[in-house]
Amino acid sequence: MLEQIRTYVTKLIALYEGEKKRADDNAALLGQTRDELEACKKQIAELNRQIDNQRLTSAFASPEGNPEAKQRLTKLIAEIDKCIDLLEA
Repeated sequence: MLEQIRTYVTKLIALYEGEKKRADDNAALLGQTRDELEACKKQIAELNRQIDNQRLTSAFASPEGNPEAKQRLTKLIAEIDKCIDLLEA
């Protein structure tokens, strides 16, 4: 009977160690995935910034040919004028 209990305890310890290793592996994978996610978020933000810069550049390049660009420029100029008025007040 004592030998049987030892066998069960040995099996239980082996199962525990296996699950602990699996949990550690999952925690490491989770950390790696979070790092990758953060890097992707930064890349998306950078690409969005580049898109905005490209749109602004193209708007300044030929506002006459693009009504949307002309409208954006008009809006930007109005915002700048408001800021100048606030600074002068």
